[in-house]
Amino acid sequence: MQSKINVCVIGAGRAGMIHAANFRYSIQNARLIAISDPVEETAAEACAKLGIPTRYLDYKEALENRDIDAVVVVTPTVYHRDIVVAASKAGKHVLCEKPMAMNEQECREMTAAAENANVKLQLAFMRRFDESFMFAKERIDSGEIGDVVCVKSLTHGPSTPKAWMYDISKSNGPLAEVSSHDIDALHWYGGSYIHEVYAVAGNYRSPEALNDFPDFYDNILMTCRFRNGVQGLVDGAQGVRYGYDSRVEILGTKGIIHVGKQNNYNVVEVSPNGISTPFVKSWQNLFIEAYRKEDEHFIECIMKDSQPKVTGADGLEAVKVVNAGNISIRERRPVTLSEE
Repeated sequence: MQSKINVCVIGAGRAGMIHAANFRYSIQNARLIAISDPVEETAAEACAKLGIPTRYLDYKEALENRDIDAVVVVTPTVYHRDIVVAASKAGKHVLCEKPMAMNEQECREMTAAAENANVKLQLAFMRRFDESFMFAKERIDSGEIGDVVCVKSLTHGPSTPKAWMYDISKSNGPLAEVSSHDIDALHWYGGSYIHEVYAVAGNYRSPEALNDFPDFYDNILMTCRFRNGVQGLVDGAQGVRYGYDSRVEILGTKGIIHVGKQNNYNVVEVSPNGISTPFVKSWQNLFIEAYRKEDEHFIECIMKDSQPKVTGADGLEAVKVVNAGNISIRERRPVTLSEE
């Protein structure tokens, strides 16, 4: 058994740098040996910050490096399919950030490539590795609240969309970029995949996108029916400004579970100006430990030749829901998902 798994992170943006720092400093059996990013300045800054010498502007060159055992794909979604398929064919294990891909066919091609090459493919739904989210799952599985009836998941992000996200055809919209984690939470807690959705959306905070991208939305509500009859609701928003807000509610036949932290510290300030408590500002603060455990799990699966907790099937089902939700928004009707 290898003592260290050599890792290359492809994409040196915010999430990419979280993964890169984990593999550089925090994962015992991993070694970060390279960064790949098409922007030379970004790649150089990342390598300098992390203290590693090797960078690639073209990920294909990184895949030719026989010393690299695994890659983490943290690029815009539109590039995921090509990178993951190429990495699998090169014999590299893959941790792929959400959303898995743009459509169902791409997801299936990615999964098939990994299976044919006998490499690991793990999807980066890091909330499954968060301590509070895992505890809630344990309580559900123990029967503490009876049978699950309804799962509601909310994510409100403070930042405004990046320019490329305005084009739904290239980003699949906030339903993919913001709410993919919520969709996976519904699947995980509901114990089944989603069968039917009805979504409504609107652009309330991004007037700059109205002329060129009239179909862009920054606020969405989506109701869901699961294959096993459980009900669900996804509430997503971008540019809310007040902070980063991630919460889940699981209603059962005998009780309810609330998951999520809003306060940045366990502090309440009382002054002549009133009562206040610092709100969580970013997902980077809230889920930093979950990212580490997710990365640790990826390396463990490689070394033990075990199945990741979050697979290509989970990524595919989330993408199916995203695409069905976008159809529902455009056509203003419920959409039933295929079970293939």
